[in-house]
Amino acid sequence: WICSRKEYVMILLLRWILFAIAIIFVAWLVPGIGVENFQSAMLVTVIMALINIFIRPLLILITLPINILTLGILGLVINALLFMLAGYIAPGFYVDGFLAAFLGSIVLSFLGLIINMVTLNNAD
Repeated sequence: WICSRKEYVMILLLRWILFAIAIIFVAWLVPGIGVENFQSAMLVTVIMALINIFIRPLLILITLPINILTLGILGLVINALLFMLAGYIAPGFYVDGFLAAFLGSIVLSFLGLIINMVTLNNAD
C-alpha cells in the first residue's frame, strides 16, 4: 500500500464499520443470530478479528491433515465454531446453535469478500 497514515486509518475505520453493518445484516438474514445494537456489532467485529488473528490459525494448523482429507470442509466447521465462540464472548450478540453459526459464517465470509474487494481496491 502506498498511502499516508491518515488514509490507512480511514480505510481501517471504514472496514470496521462495514463489517459491523455486515454482522447486523447477517443477524437480520439468518434465523438464530441476533445483535442488540450497532455498538454490539462493532464489539463483535473486534472480537471476531481477534479470534481470527490468534485462535483460527492454531486450529487450522492443528487440523490440517483432517482438513486435507475432507477437502476443506473442516475449515467451514471451524469457522462456524469460532462464530459460535464470538456469540458466547460478545455481550449483545447471540448465536443459537451450530446451523445458525454455519450459515452465518458462510454469509459473513461472502460479505467479507465483497468488503475486502471494495476497500482494498480503494487503498491502491
